[in-house]
Amino acid sequence: MSDRPVAIDPSDWVCPLPLRETKRIVLGHGGGGILSEELIENLFLPAFGSAGGPSRDSALLQVSGGQIALTTDSYVVNPLFFPGGNIGDLAVNGTINDLACSGAQPLGLTAGFIIEEGLELEVLGAIAQTMGKAADHAGVGIVTGDTKVVGKGGADGLFVNTAGVGVVPDGVRIGPEQARPGDHIIVSGNVGEHGVAIMSVREGIDFGTAVTTDSAPLHRLVAAMLAATGDPNVVHALRDPTRGGLVAATVEIARTAGIGVELDEGRIPVPETVSSACSFLGLDPLQVANEGKLVAFVDPAHSEAVLEAMRSRPEAAGAVIIGRAVAEHPGMVVGLTPFGTTRVIERELGEQLPRIC
Repeated sequence: MSDRPVAIDPSDWVCPLPLRETKRIVLGHGGGGILSEELIENLFLPAFGSAGGPSRDSALLQVSGGQIALTTDSYVVNPLFFPGGNIGDLAVNGTINDLACSGAQPLGLTAGFIIEEGLELEVLGAIAQTMGKAADHAGVGIVTGDTKVVGKGGADGLFVNTAGVGVVPDGVRIGPEQARPGDHIIVSGNVGEHGVAIMSVREGIDFGTAVTTDSAPLHRLVAAMLAATGDPNVVHALRDPTRGGLVAATVEIARTAGIGVELDEGRIPVPETVSSACSFLGLDPLQVANEGKLVAFVDPAHSEAVLEAMRSRPEAAGAVIIGRAVAEHPGMVVGLTPFGTTRVIERELGEQLPRIC
């Protein structure tokens, strides 16, 4: 058998299912909506095989003595700096939160930098310093990394790629497939702040008061939730509602678990500043990105204990129960409006706000 690599002709590749009416990537493919899901399910998964899965932000791997969680992410936020943070702490916190939503406590992170020729060293240094401080605050090290430089116009300043590895405590089984009818749905605080903070800078819009990113690490919050009752299986599913916001997170869990979701829209904490900004911009705050919040599906018999544990943490002082999982309308999310009506809530096709993480 020849050791020469097999040449692959791109013209021979056939997509297993059609990807809408486009033959090229559009921004919406990276937005966490329907186009993103189709890209993963119809292009990447057939190519990579059954080892991967679109329903998890991190993979659980069996090792001697237990489980570890492994995640990777890339950050292309524009602008690099925004109220309350920058691409550096966003990358650290986002990677930690992907691990946390599998129930894992982080062990170490990696950081890869794709730097555009011409980026000021002062800017890069400030971002690196922020990353280091964020990692130190979270109690996890950035243990290895890589640097590449591309020509002018090749990276829009700076792109950051990260990976993270963490340990899943014994007995913890958290995943979207674990959600079940009857579960209470808890959100850890105000929604929509990160996306509006990005837009305020990007579009130069003054909303009358400062809106800052909610970016924060959530692994200590998850540890408190798991310890609330002494039974780690009380918490069934967790998701950080980043791209696509609260809607994308709950729809993904509903579809994976084969359950329905009912959200009480009057109980969902949307700050007035976010609501006003979204009304001005024509956005749905429930589909605007968050970077320091989580959504939890919890055993209803223990939801109050978990809620109390969450509220004892500064990153979840505003936690509230916003709905429940039901056996009806599996795979669908229904909103109960303040007017007493109901509506089906579906994800955006692409993305309301591109380049927000």
